[in-house]
Amino acid sequence: MNDQQWLAERFEEHRPRLRAVAYRMLGSLSESEDAVQDAWLRVSRAETSEVENLGAWLTTIVARVSLNMLRSRKTRREAPFDVHVPDPVVDPVDGTDPEHEALLADSVGLALLVVLETLSPPERLAFVLHDMFGVPFEQIAPIVERSADAARQLASRARRRVRGAAPVPDPDLNAQWEVVEAFLAAAREGDFEGLVALLDPDVVLRADAGLTGLSRYERGAEAVARGASTWSRRVALTLHRALINGSVGIVSTRDGQPFSVAAITVSGGKIVEMDILADPERLATLDLAVLED
Repeated sequence: MNDQQWLAERFEEHRPRLRAVAYRMLGSLSESEDAVQDAWLRVSRAETSEVENLGAWLTTIVARVSLNMLRSRKTRREAPFDVHVPDPVVDPVDGTDPEHEALLADSVGLALLVVLETLSPPERLAFVLHDMFGVPFEQIAPIVERSADAARQLASRARRRVRGAAPVPDPDLNAQWEVVEAFLAAAREGDFEGLVALLDPDVVLRADAGLTGLSRYERGAEAVARGASTWSRRVALTLHRALINGSVGIVSTRDGQPFSVAAITVSGGKIVEMDILADPERLATLDLAVLED
């Protein structure tokens, strides 16, 4: 085996972790794959004889590529999206696909990814690498072109924002499903008071419909309940239970075609957040094998 073959095999061994780093950095499954592939092109041309910790070195390369992609993304957008929901990872209710396990370690729900989207690229990198992957600030500092102390401050600011904004789902999936099923039943029956009772008073709903003009953001139990009642009456959908980033969710279809993927965060026995991807173009890129069951 020559050096290039050895390096390619070691890279494949680290690929799940590298994809996980890129997914947390970018919130996009396709861009995460692009970042990992870009990293491999760089690695394959690099001199590796003096690399002491290959895994750490590969992680920093993927992080640097992802950081550049984040900065390019922000420059490319003339105006920020009013509503943006990161790419969901969809699994059947009876278990997570082994290929998704690394992506979803540390309970990386859509609610957390939504909050990560609000961070600056350097804050996001410092938080993801240190708090999620245990990378020392001394290794993070060169990537963000700051001192180790400054990198530590970036992560600290990000941590405060994440802790104050990202809801933590209840640990019991069965209890979560009970709340979701009750909510869906109340929506079908037009039970407005029943819907409100299942929603946290400050519940947030984000619906990202891409360029269709149907994106919406709602806050408050009554506003979300009204929207749920309206949609259940006007849109004929078939609902499929699924795990979305490891928590309860619903994949909806209309006339056999994917219509939306909804991640529902249940905390304290109430629905506190609903993150819905209904962008037809992005839905077409997702692995929705759960619909084949």
